[in-house]
Amino acid sequence: MGSEVYQAQILRAFFDTITGTDRNLTRIYMCVISLAKLRMESPERLRFLVEQMQVSKTKRELSIDILDYMVESANSLDSWAGQSAFGITTSQKSDDFGSVSLDSL
Repeated sequence: MGSEVYQAQILRAFFDTITGTDRNLTRIYMCVISLAKLRMESPERLRFLVEQMQVSKTKRELSIDILDYMVESANSLDSWAGQSAFGITTSQKSDDFGSVSLDSL
């Protein structure tokens, strides 16, 4: 399960990229493919993700299938992996981090 921390770091880089000012498609592509390789996805799934990235490049907007995959991956991780990727080390900070909800955003 050590790879979960790496997966969480890749997810953080992905979401930082798509919400930041520099929405570099190559960086997004590398995050998606790296995560898929860490998760040991099937060749068919990898092919689908690459095709969706090509569609994203053509349409100049990120495919919803890519977003769904990344959110699904984030949802499948243990909470401690995500917290460590965001630099949360103490239990007090962990409680604060866990209390953030979509409503507060």
